[in-house]
Amino acid sequence: MLVAEDRKNMLVALLGSAILSFAPLIYILTETNPITGAFFRMLYALPILLLIVYFSRSIDTRDYKSRQLTFVAGLFLALDFLAYHTAIDYIGTGIATMIGNSQVIIVTLISWKFLGEKPNKSILIVLPIVILGLVLISGIWDNEAYGENPSFGVIGGIFAAIFYSSFLIIYRYSNKEKSPAQNLQLDTTAGAAVGLFLLGILPLQFINVESLNVQPSYPSHAWLILLALSCQVLGWIAITYALPRLPAAHTSFALLLQPVLTIIWGIILLSEQPSLQQSIGMLLILGSIITVTLFGNTEVTTEE
Repeated sequence: MLVAEDRKNMLVALLGSAILSFAPLIYILTETNPITGAFFRMLYALPILLLIVYFSRSIDTRDYKSRQLTFVAGLFLALDFLAYHTAIDYIGTGIATMIGNSQVIIVTLISWKFLGEKPNKSILIVLPIVILGLVLISGIWDNEAYGENPSFGVIGGIFAAIFYSSFLIIYRYSNKEKSPAQNLQLDTTAGAAVGLFLLGILPLQFINVESLNVQPSYPSHAWLILLALSCQVLGWIAITYALPRLPAAHTSFALLLQPVLTIIWGIILLSEQPSLQQSIGMLLILGSIITVTLFGNTEVTTEE
C-alpha cells in the first residue's frame, strides 16, 4: 500500500516538474519585462486558486502565524522571480534555470549555519566546482558565449538561487502541519503578487530594472494567463502536494527534472545554443547538484 502511495506521489511530483519546465519558455513568449511577467503570473493565478480553495473545502490546520510565514515566503519568491526573469533575458532559459536550481547547495549551507543541520563533506567538495561552473558560464574567457550579457545573467541567476533558497526554507517551516497544497499556494502567490507590485512601482532603473507595465498588449495577456494556469496553479500545486509526502531522495530527483527539461526545451524550441565552455559549466553545476542531492544528507545537531 505504501509503495503504491509513493508511486502516485512521485508521478504527481514529476508531472509538476515537467509543467514548471515550460515556465521560462512561456515567459519568453509573453514578451514582457521581468517584473510584469512575474506579477501577472501571480495575479491571474489568484482567482483560480481562490475558487479551488473554496470548492475543495479543505481543512487548513495552520495557525495565523504559520499563514503569515507562508505569505512572507511569497515576498521572497517575488525577489526570486525578478532575478530569475532578468537572468533569462540576459543568458537564456536553460542556463538561467540551471544556475537558479543550485539552490540545493545554498539551502544546505544555510541549514548548516542557522538550523544546525550539519552536511557531510560532499558540500565542501562541490562548492569550488560550482564556482568554476559559474565562471565558465559567465563567458569571461569565451568569445562565443551565448546570451545578451552572460556575466549579468550569472549574477541574476545567483541572486535567484539565494532568494529561492530563502523562500524554500521559510515555506518549509510555515507548513509543518502539511496543510492542503492549494491553501499554501494561495498564500504564497498572494505574497509574491504584493511583493512584485511594490517592486514594480519602485524606481529601480538605477539597477537596470524596468517598471511594472499594467497594460501588456495581446497576445502577451494570453501567454500570461497560460503561464498562470499551467505553472503557478497546476505545476506548483502538484509540487506542493507531492514533495512533503515523498522520501528525500525521491524529492530531489523530481526537482532535478525541471532544469534538465528546460535546457532541452530551450535548445529544441528556442534555438538556444550555449557555447562549449558554457555547456561544460552547466554540466559541472548539474553534477554538483546531483552529488549534493545524493550524498549531502544532513544531520541535525543540537546544543545542550
